[in-house]
Amino acid sequence: MQVINACASVSRSGENGTWLVPEMIKAYEHLHRLGFAHSVEVWQQNELIGGVYGVVHQGVFFAESMFSAVRDGSKMALANLVEKAKAKQWKLIDCQFYTSHLESLGGREIPRSEFMRILQA
Repeated sequence: MQVINACASVSRSGENGTWLVPEMIKAYEHLHRLGFAHSVEVWQQNELIGGVYGVVHQGVFFAESMFSAVRDGSKMALANLVEKAKAKQWKLIDCQFYTSHLESLGGREIPRSEFMRILQA
């Protein structure tokens, strides 16, 4: 799972360290082997330049983290994730946090009540 390792090693403004400790990475590797954790990778000339990973459960992709090694690498990964979600008819991509970055990519914030209704459907 190169994406999760890249996410763990990316320096983020205002953050000191990473929440992706070895135990969490091992847990995601286990979820991947079970078919729940997935990643979308963007490669350029044999170099991983962007990606997003998370868990799919009952038609919802719960995004955990994304990274970009070059400009727009994460945007390309998210665009590919959206196409995958459409093809698999997933109900929702949960990005956890509503940001201007995600809004610029077409993301929208929904009320908790709507989120819960989607999860329960």
